[in-house]
Amino acid sequence: MKAQPTTRFRMPAAVWALGWVSLLTDVSTEMVYPLLPVFLTATLGASVAFVGLVEGIAESTASLVKIWSGWRSDRLRQRKPLMIAGYGLSAMTRPLLALASAGWHVLGSRFIDRIGKGIRTAPRDALLAASVPPAERGRAFGLQRSMDHAGAVIGPLLAWVLLQWFVDDYRHVFWVAVLPMIGAMIVLIVGAKEAPRDPLESSAGSEVFIPSIRFRNYLGAVLLFTLGNSSDAFLLLRARDCGVPVSHLPLIWMVLHLIKSASSYPGGLLSDRIGRKGLVVSGWCVYALVYLGFGSASESWHIWSLFAAYGLFHGMTESAEKAWVADFFSDSQRGRAFGLFNAVTGVGALPASLLTGWLWAAFGPTVAFHGGALLALLAALWLFFRVSAVDHLNHHSQPQANQ
Repeated sequence: MKAQPTTRFRMPAAVWALGWVSLLTDVSTEMVYPLLPVFLTATLGASVAFVGLVEGIAESTASLVKIWSGWRSDRLRQRKPLMIAGYGLSAMTRPLLALASAGWHVLGSRFIDRIGKGIRTAPRDALLAASVPPAERGRAFGLQRSMDHAGAVIGPLLAWVLLQWFVDDYRHVFWVAVLPMIGAMIVLIVGAKEAPRDPLESSAGSEVFIPSIRFRNYLGAVLLFTLGNSSDAFLLLRARDCGVPVSHLPLIWMVLHLIKSASSYPGGLLSDRIGRKGLVVSGWCVYALVYLGFGSASESWHIWSLFAAYGLFHGMTESAEKAWVADFFSDSQRGRAFGLFNAVTGVGALPASLLTGWLWAAFGPTVAFHGGALLALLAALWLFFRVSAVDHLNHHSQPQANQ
């Protein structure tokens, strides 16, 4: 029986604070990210393959940190110190990008930034899951993702305004991106209050962590999907190849995140009402269709439409996937669960981006994107037939390792 969320539930202040931290962080990140592929290839002279290497290493090398951070946050009485350290590392990288004069400088900056994300993500997700009743987890993650993507709407818009009327050097945009990161750190330190954890829960964090067969199958499906989910930098390069002007890349990135922001909260709420599994499987099928479209696109309007559909895929899956992870475990082991989940997606990022870069260089973008679509469909089939749903109302009070 599916959980029925209450209609008058009010999100706790901690959830709103984490949402604002995510919004400000993404304002900063998305002022920079849409410009990086062109900055690397046009300004610094790097190859398309190097773009894939940068993005793959940036994600995959942080995987072990995500596992450690999740484990450490289970052992500590508070998760917030690790979050402060993680966001602080990411804040340091904006000036490093502005000062970059070679491709390996960008590689180093992205590496540090993703290490920071690896440190903060599992503790943040565990804190968020513990802040609301089980039947409201989808809504809570949906709100956080919606605000995160709202920041990703504002960021590209600011970058576009700066490049259109105020500056003509990407480095100036990178310097301005320092300011919202400062705001995010202030909100995190002052506004994100964490309730003291039960001492029994804290001591339970030292228990042996044995994921259930269902959870291992879930992670296997996620890994297979991730292998077909290469860096979004390739989507931006495809947009340029199909006639989208470089000056419009921040705008198309803004449209993507506008759709993500608008669909994330409804997607999370829907996962509370109808269950996680069907929504995630459907979302992965949408992804496969979108990648088939990117492989066959030839006009700029194709790209705009595909980016909108790509945003809908994110709204359908992001909140549901994370809420599903929380459904498997009690609070005492949730940090490790999120750490493992985020590590799996990170491990798959490097081979996914390297594979897409190689297929693009060897056979062209059509083969590269159609290969990603095939892997997504296989992952959806695995998830549908091998992973059963979790009754997160009946089992939220204990780990699911024995099921």
